[in-house]
Amino acid sequence: MPAADGAARPGRRASPARAARDLTANEARLEIDVRPRAATSGVLLGADGVLRIRVAAPPVEGAANRAVRRLIADALDCPPSALEIVQGERVRRKVIWIRGLSADQVRRRLAARGGSA
Repeated sequence: MPAADGAARPGRRASPARAARDLTANEARLEIDVRPRAATSGVLLGADGVLRIRVAAPPVEGAANRAVRRLIADALDCPPSALEIVQGERVRRKVIWIRGLSADQVRRRLAARGGSA
């Protein structure tokens, strides 16, 4: 059962299985939930399998979206240009299209980072 804030409870590990889905062999989509104007930037995998992204940037003129792309690119070790927000440009729940990585590669890279950055 997830905690009230959606984070995994101690002793339970969330899986990135739901967060990433295959589009093709070299493309994946990633469901994320963004919290702009956070005190610190970071990535946390929620118990529901959705990535919780915290960025310090405000949601003004695309600043938070650019920060999200950079943060996810760092977490996946890929260039920000390989990421495109395809749904949720102006809302907190977003879908990211990732070119050059399969969903399995995305899951492995997120799991290797432990869901935090």
